[in-house]
Amino acid sequence: MKMIGLLLEDYFDEREVIYPYYRVQEAGFGVVVIGPKVAAYHGKTPYSMDATIAASDVNADDLVGLIVPGGFAPDRIRRVKAMTDLIREIDAQRKPLGAICHAGWALISAGVVKGRTLTGFSSIKEDLVNAGANYLDERVVTDGNLVTAQHADDLPAFTKAFVDLF
Repeated sequence: MKMIGLLLEDYFDEREVIYPYYRVQEAGFGVVVIGPKVAAYHGKTPYSMDATIAASDVNADDLVGLIVPGGFAPDRIRRVKAMTDLIREIDAQRKPLGAICHAGWALISAGVVKGRTLTGFSSIKEDLVNAGANYLDERVVTDGNLVTAQHADDLPAFTKAFVDLF
């Protein structure tokens, strides 16, 4: 089965994990939940989800795509070298890479936004621009293999655009 990675860290936005988790499965893909280590991670509410594999144990060659959810998790994801390395490797292989809301922070730390056109939550616009991205104030933006969304409200269009890359 073709596997899509879903990055997970504490303070994730539950909607931005749960919705794509099930939608990509409905599209025929498997999902592997990846954290800094195998553990339970907590969302912004008491909801938690288990990462089944550590990022350091994931080979980008084994994934067909990767999704980085938002919330405050991206600020933690970008501090884990194995996670930013995985983002960079997926992008270098031109595999579908999705980022929702604040996930642009993780993309910045992975070094994949310079010269790219994308969107993200309005509060990280300056961070994206300062990292060399062309920011569009649009709900969902696709630039090659990269699909970005501004907000959890954009999940239906985001997930469709992500799956359409296949």
